[in-house]
Amino acid sequence: MTPQSIAFESIETAPQLRAEEIHVWHLATELSGAEVTKAAHAAVARLLCTYAGWERAPVIERAEHGKPFAPELPELDFNLSHAGEHVLLAFARKQAVGVDLEYAERRVSLPEVARRFFAPAEARALEGVPVGRRQRAFLDVWTRKEAVLKALGAGLRFGLDRVEFAVEDDGAVGTLTRIAPEGGQAAEWCVCTLQPASGLIGALAWRGPPKTVRAFRLTL
Repeated sequence: MTPQSIAFESIETAPQLRAEEIHVWHLATELSGAEVTKAAHAAVARLLCTYAGWERAPVIERAEHGKPFAPELPELDFNLSHAGEHVLLAFARKQAVGVDLEYAERRVSLPEVARRFFAPAEARALEGVPVGRRQRAFLDVWTRKEAVLKALGAGLRFGLDRVEFAVEDDGAVGTLTRIAPEGGQAAEWCVCTLQPASGLIGALAWRGPPKTVRAFRLTL
């Protein structure tokens, strides 16, 4: 499943997070460096309080491979990513989620990185994409891979080449076609592309049945 074109809504108050939903939030700051990280953590605490009905911020810890979690709120899973001053957050109930966010103009050596870290079929497919669309295709693949690994809680040590997506001749990135056994079956995964603002490319991933993805804009 690869849902597309998820619109971000501007709302005053966070709605109830239902079991069949995943909520994604985009926070646009005017900060940089460590201040963005601090704002992201504050946003996580604020939204966890809202979803849990708490008045105090829960303690947030990190699992073995770095994924954050709130031990006092085991029914709430969340993940975050940031690109510059932009932050992307995802929340779900009893459902592990992963998100990634990148600048569309991020400068990387595409052929070298793809050949080194992607599955061979992906690298070959990306080399065949028209030059003008190759950057976007690469980042679509990269963000989806990162989102899957973050949902697994495995991090990059899992291996980007062990999560493989279909890449069409025109650069369109399709479904997850292969994942290492530790990640289950490819058909079990839902992955969607997110574009919270112009110039940004994001992805959301979870392993499980389809859910309704609702996306919102968050203000400090």
